Amino acid sequence: MRAPLMVKLRRDYDRTCILDIEARVRAEVMAKMPRLAAKARVAVATGSRGIAHIDRIVKATVDALKELGYSPFIVPAMGSHGGATAEGQRQTIESYGITEERMGASILSSLDVVELPREDCPVPVYMDAFAYKADATVVVNRVKIHTDFHSVHESGIVKMCVIGLGKHAQALAIHRYGVYGLSNYILPAARQVLKHGNIALGLAILENAYDQPQVIQAVLPADFEVEDRRLLDLNRRTAPRLPADDIDLLFVDQLGKNISGTGLDTNVIGRTRVRDVPEPQPPRIKAIIVSDLTPESHGNALGMGLADFITKKLADKIDFAATYENGLTSSFNQRAHMPVVASNEQQAFAWTQRIWGSVDVEQARIVRIKNTLELTEFYVSEPMLDEVLAIPGTSALGEAAALFDSEGGLPRF
Repeated sequence: MRAPLMVKLRRDYDRTCILDIEARVRAEVMAKMPRLAAKARVAVATGSRGIAHIDRIVKATVDALKELGYSPFIVPAMGSHGGATAEGQRQTIESYGITEERMGASILSSLDVVELPREDCPVPVYMDAFAYKADATVVVNRVKIHTDFHSVHESGIVKMCVIGLGKHAQALAIHRYGVYGLSNYILPAARQVLKHGNIALGLAILENAYDQPQVIQAVLPADFEVEDRRLLDLNRRTAPRLPADDIDLLFVDQLGKNISGTGLDTNVIGRTRVRDVPEPQPPRIKAIIVSDLTPESHGNALGMGLADFITKKLADKIDFAATYENGLTSSFNQRAHMPVVASNEQQAFAWTQRIWGSVDVEQARIVRIKNTLELTEFYVSEPMLDEVLAIPGTSALGEAAALFDSEGGLPRF
């Protein structure tokens, strides 16, 4: 089959990161955690996927709280994830390495919530019942650009107070308004949680381009808005991106909930598939092929609807119940739609040419990435090689090679 040769490249970004994670977490918690009565019960709320070393961060948080004389326990804070069941959410955080045995703390998982006073908030406000009944709650989350909406607060400690701690009930209450609800109702709901709940501290994480913690910062409730916004702005400026704005075909080796809440990061691929919302551009990609689903997704293939083609290998791993629950709860059900299923990547490539239009296959602008989280190493087709090598910090890692292996799949990344 005619196809341009591919060359593997690397782009270097700022590698600054925290080496002693446990020491940094301890220092932050010890310095900022409000003083409570001896043996006070403190809920540690966590649950977002794909955070590097989250097990170490949560364990260090638990240990610091114990050192202060408190009795910490862990609550999953993840909206509708885990199939919107208590056991599913427990299993999800356990898959991150956050187990009772490793953490030295109980995991109390439930979808039960307490409704807080909403006052002038446009939507009902909820909080996890176990966390609400504790003496205090610490929320742990990464701050980053969101894949569904853009506002002054996106993924971070503000959102964790609402969609995370509010469980499935809060996710439904806000997602029913679609992107408008996410953009406009999270902040007023968070203010009610901070006012009427028992949030004592936030632990905000900012990762570098290599998915390693660059900032771990304890934040008091009064500073949630300012610090969450500051770290989000920093993430916007430093987040890695694809090596070109105009791409004929993007191969993605992995889709997964541990990679992005939408399986494929919409900010990377320039597609959101949300009704009545313009697609963000650039990049401008004619077609996307996705090869596989990560084990950490537990069959949740939300995001496959952002692609044009997937392989049978991926399709055979889909848990449709979990995928559809996540997609319908978010109200962005198009992301759960099944793309065209090909027997392998080579067949998908052949089919892709039928929707390209007038593109000359041998001159096609093709990019291959492992996933939308790991963008420091990637492949490009020879026709775009000189253009990409002109980007500062970019270098070739090998010679040009065939796009497919002898079996019609992709060579080892």
